[in-house]
Amino acid sequence: MADSAPLLSRDWDPAAAEALLRDVFGIVVEEVVWKGTSASEKVCEWKEPEELRQLLDLELRSQGESKEQILARCRAVIRYSVKTCHPHFFNQLFSGLDPHALAGRIVTESLNTSQYTYEIAPVFVLMEEEVLKKLRALVGWSSGDGVFCPGGSISNMYAVNLARYQRYPDCKQRGVRALPPLALFTTKECHYSFKKGAAFLGLGTDSVRVVEADERGKMIPEDLERQISLAEAEGAVPFLVIATSGTTVLGAFDPLEAIADVCQRRGLWLHVDAAWGGSVLLSQTHRHLLDGIQRADSVAWNPHKLLVAGLQCSALLLRDTTNLLKRCHGSQASYLFQQDKFYDVALDTGDKVVQCGRRVDCLKLWLMWKAQGGQGLERRVNQAFALARYLVEEMKKREGFELVMEPEFVNVCFWFVPPSLRGKQESLDYNERLAKVAPALKERMVKEGSMMISYQPHGTRGNFFRLIVANPALTQADMDFLLNELERLGQDL
Repeated sequence: MADSAPLLSRDWDPAAAEALLRDVFGIVVEEVVWKGTSASEKVCEWKEPEELRQLLDLELRSQGESKEQILARCRAVIRYSVKTCHPHFFNQLFSGLDPHALAGRIVTESLNTSQYTYEIAPVFVLMEEEVLKKLRALVGWSSGDGVFCPGGSISNMYAVNLARYQRYPDCKQRGVRALPPLALFTTKECHYSFKKGAAFLGLGTDSVRVVEADERGKMIPEDLERQISLAEAEGAVPFLVIATSGTTVLGAFDPLEAIADVCQRRGLWLHVDAAWGGSVLLSQTHRHLLDGIQRADSVAWNPHKLLVAGLQCSALLLRDTTNLLKRCHGSQASYLFQQDKFYDVALDTGDKVVQCGRRVDCLKLWLMWKAQGGQGLERRVNQAFALARYLVEEMKKREGFELVMEPEFVNVCFWFVPPSLRGKQESLDYNERLAKVAPALKERMVKEGSMMISYQPHGTRGNFFRLIVANPALTQADMDFLLNELERLGQDL
């Protein structure tokens, strides 16, 4: 075999590979970075599923295709994808594009390494440590631990698992049979990942006790006390309270100081889900919304949202200094975490997590922070608040826009009341008819490609729009456009 001629493959032709990549990067810059961020272009080019299947030619065949065909495939993928970096994409808790963060993502994808040992990711092990240290300092901790996770849902599930292990370490070996009935506490405004996590971890969704929230969606600490006592009376063992800093729909911030007081009295782990609102810690003007977060035991924070670090960038931060992450999740695989390596094996962080392979998520945030500085990121957060306030004040000047409530964050929740329903609030079918407006407008804007805004019902409220002001490229002109566009699209409803 040693004398055999090497197999020829276009994959390993350096000149061809370089030419392909330069062309692909050119397409990305043209179609995503320039057109995808231009307000004069479409947010999306909607196609029905069957038509899109035909346009993309998704079938995988035995024969390869030419470079020209591959480049055409790349253009088609971009053309028919939603441009989440577009200034009129208000649909999710993430939007926009930071060029330095994108550069970091390109570098990490190119290096294609896994963040589990120092020997194969030396730069990124040290970088993750430094980035997590900075995030912990913003929370208010001078020490602690943490890890980047594949999304906020997983960060939250880790917190549930850690809180359980901290109370009942035997469960790692003996499983759920080592546990009494457990209870964790949060509001109905919390992220759905906690019920999913309770099911996934074997606690069951019945273990999630719902605490009352006020009219703004904030947890009521007095009801938290009541629910804890009720759970104990029913034979359950309370072990975890989950507060939310920036709820998904209303953008509410739970009163952390009062909740922390309850947890301190009761000896319960406090987890703060700040996946959405954590970036407010960078703003001296608005960080008071998270007063008390330093008293938490764990915090989830997604810089890929308001900071625009790019998907995915989700940190789980811990106040613990006893190596709880590794004790809870570690399995000491001898083929990966050998203890007789020639460097400090404490730098092999992979045993802290449930995953084996773990992508590098720290570079995009680190590189963006290096370029923008903390002051630049603070301006980004403050600008989002300012534009949300501008939008609200402009809504108040126009007929047909009705706020669900005054926002305290960058979630702007509102109804658009079309001409046919104005002044008809007393009609018996008013709420039913109003609930059909947002879905109809959403269909129109998506099919035209002009905007994307999320909507949902909430409690007794019928469908309303939840608009997120997060893209750092947004201007007052974009706010004016979306109001004008809703009026145009809804004038005949």
